[in-house]
Amino acid sequence: MTDTIRQNITIISKELSISNSQASAVVKLLDEGATVPFIARYRKEAIGALDETVILRIKDRVEQLAELDKRRNAILKSLSERNLLNKEIESQLFNASSLIELEDIYLPYKPKKRTRAAIAREKGLEELADIIFSQLSADIYNEAKRFINPEKGVISIEDAIEGAKDIVAERVSENIECKNELRQLFRTKGVVYSKLQKSKEEEAAKFEDYFEYDEEVARIPSHRILAIFRGNNEGFLSIKVRIPEETAMKVMSKCFLKNNTPSEEQMKSALEDSYKRLLLPSIETEILNELKELADTDSIKIFARNLKELLLQPPLASKRVMALDPGFRTGVKLVCLGKCGELLHFDTIYPFNSTSPQLKDAEVKIKTYCNKFSIEAIAIGNGTAGKETETFIRSLGISKEIIIVMVNESGASIYSASETARKEFPNHDITVRGAVSIGRRLIDPLAELVKIDPKSIGVGQYQHDVDQQKLKKELGNIVESCVNSVGVDLNTASAELLEYVSGLGPVLAKNIVDYRDKNGRFSARDELKKVSRLGAMAFQQSAGFLRIQNAENPLDGSAVHPESYYIVEKMASDAGCNVKDLIEKPQLRKAIDLKHYITDQTGLPTLQDIMSELEKPGRDPRKKFEVFSFTEGINKIEDLKIGMTLQGIVTNVTRFGAFIDIGVHQDGLLHISEMADRYVADPNEILKAQQKVKVKVLGIDLKKKRISLSMKSKPA
Repeated sequence: MTDTIRQNITIISKELSISNSQASAVVKLLDEGATVPFIARYRKEAIGALDETVILRIKDRVEQLAELDKRRNAILKSLSERNLLNKEIESQLFNASSLIELEDIYLPYKPKKRTRAAIAREKGLEELADIIFSQLSADIYNEAKRFINPEKGVISIEDAIEGAKDIVAERVSENIECKNELRQLFRTKGVVYSKLQKSKEEEAAKFEDYFEYDEEVARIPSHRILAIFRGNNEGFLSIKVRIPEETAMKVMSKCFLKNNTPSEEQMKSALEDSYKRLLLPSIETEILNELKELADTDSIKIFARNLKELLLQPPLASKRVMALDPGFRTGVKLVCLGKCGELLHFDTIYPFNSTSPQLKDAEVKIKTYCNKFSIEAIAIGNGTAGKETETFIRSLGISKEIIIVMVNESGASIYSASETARKEFPNHDITVRGAVSIGRRLIDPLAELVKIDPKSIGVGQYQHDVDQQKLKKELGNIVESCVNSVGVDLNTASAELLEYVSGLGPVLAKNIVDYRDKNGRFSARDELKKVSRLGAMAFQQSAGFLRIQNAENPLDGSAVHPESYYIVEKMASDAGCNVKDLIEKPQLRKAIDLKHYITDQTGLPTLQDIMSELEKPGRDPRKKFEVFSFTEGINKIEDLKIGMTLQGIVTNVTRFGAFIDIGVHQDGLLHISEMADRYVADPNEILKAQQKVKVKVLGIDLKKKRISLSMKSKPA
């Protein structure tokens, strides 16, 4: 382990309040190729039972510090090659803990374009700049006479003094202490201003809240920063950050000015120029970048939280489903699916013309297909004509044993037009594929939603405005975490689902499916080793998260890792039974003293996990499925009346509130101020995506299609 890595581990352990040994163990496992889910689940002893969140933070911080080290080394190389490196600068660079610190230290030595200060130096005015900066000379004008040099373009005393002040201004702008004080003022006292660019007023209506807007840097929330940045990027808004100029000048005067000196006025002038021309633009850019980065982080966090709730929706699981993708003009696309989501039949019905024979035909087809395919549930997409389709289905009086569920179809059209859908259903058009996706979302939301780019699911806040690389990375982490926490059926999972399993990825996922297609079902986890390119490391990382139902070895259907099978077998042997008996008979497990099985490699956390798995092998951590129905008779926004209380489901939680689907094809906004009778600082204290709620209608704007909702028990 290098000194740099040791230093980074010390930094991480202090920042996260964990021990050096924990941070070191995580870093070592990551370097060896272990995934976050594997480390969290199967290496608890090594890492001191840190959870996934902390492990991810360690992983991210390691990457950030590696970037810092990379930049530091580049600066050291640059300074060394130009013979500018000394022990003092080297020490400062090694003690720098951020990129901003590194760049501040490097700035005076950084190769620059031909600045005004550089031109003044070429004219031989560096010494005069020193005189002004020191503020000791008795007569600066008399001193300046010595530097008049027409050949170099210094024609007069004024030319000499102005050039020297350019050098002073640049020198002031490179002073780290002063710059840091100003930065802190911008962070604590600064104000963000946005203004309409007048030439675009008509097009900019969507940003009207920000035409003349200001808010403190320290208080502005992420969604407003992202909205202002979007308006700025689209050319509708200008944006700036300011502190009172007199406040800035007080700080700079304190840092540099010596009162009652002959060159005081020249120094003041240089300070003002340094602030307006160099420091203000530089610090403003930094602060805006900081605000954007913080807003991105907050928005991505919100998106990730919502996505997790969506992915971990309770599955209906192992039911025969009829799925309906509603439409008025083009009809309702109908598919019948088997228990594993396989397509059994497809058709189109036209139930919305009461005078047409097509209505009767639709009734007959629904009832016929329900009987023919032993349908146990009907999934209805919640888009256009969704509520009308639900009303039609409920009017048919079909068996009460068949549950009817509205399904959020956001992103289904993305899937139906994707390469994945075309490969899965090469002989069917996008309408059939879309209906299949709706039905599968009911059977197993996680397995279906992983086929769609998370950004297309629509549970984010300004997701298209944030750093797309960071967004992709964070959402990938969430999907990976959800998939591995639930576990994957090795014999039914799609390649798209398998690729998120710890240690696999797209290539190995495809190879597993190819092997399965060629050789039939996997009978044991060990058979994975026969899959092309699936080596020992990939097996170690993935095996515990893959399940084989009804395998000869019951542990193959559990989350017990194959490396721990011998422990369970020893427990069974000591109890005088086999592994199956140990799983099926609680009294046998209760008699086991876990302390007898602790070794240098296996501690109590792993043994407790094993016992939990033996109690419910392969258990699904998701909640039990519950049927949800919107309020009957409310199908469109025109049906709403102020004061109505309605059933709703949370589709998106943001910093300023939550959006609620109440079954009228237009989500209502539940503002944070209307969430409870008490003050709510964060909507996530109250709500989660996919949560079922009761809301009251506060306001209806038919023209703008806006609905205001409340969960307060008392009137405002």
